[in-house]
Amino acid sequence: MEQLKKSIIHKINYLTSEMNGLYHQFSQKLGMSDSVSIVLYSIYDAGGECLLGDIQKNSGISKQTIHSAVQGLVKDGLLSLEQHNGKAKKVSFTPKGRDYAEKTVARIYEAEINSFSRWPEEKVEEYLKLMEQYAESFRREMEKI
Repeated sequence: MEQLKKSIIHKINYLTSEMNGLYHQFSQKLGMSDSVSIVLYSIYDAGGECLLGDIQKNSGISKQTIHSAVQGLVKDGLLSLEQHNGKAKKVSFTPKGRDYAEKTVARIYEAEINSFSRWPEEKVEEYLKLMEQYAESFRREMEKI
């Protein structure tokens, strides 16, 4: 049983790495760093604007890396950054940024949608439920460390 559990963890880690590699390859193909891709994708997924802290929290990338990516995108005229409720900052697409996102990270989003559209709806729901259960269980285990 113990060997089976190790085999399962190995497979999960392999598939996670493979997925991360696919996102990395796509970012490279589009001529952007992973951090820039993640920032643009996060804002796109949020509807065109979100809190800077949410990008940091949800991506797992360091505050400094996200900040550098955002500053570069602001400098390039793709994002605007403004104060929001005290220390929080809101990041938004500029019109130029919205166009750029549509040509880049929206294609990632579309690829994800198309991939899941090949699955029966009940399988998608089952996958999401299992992912949520695993994340919650793993989170509880990490809190013990």
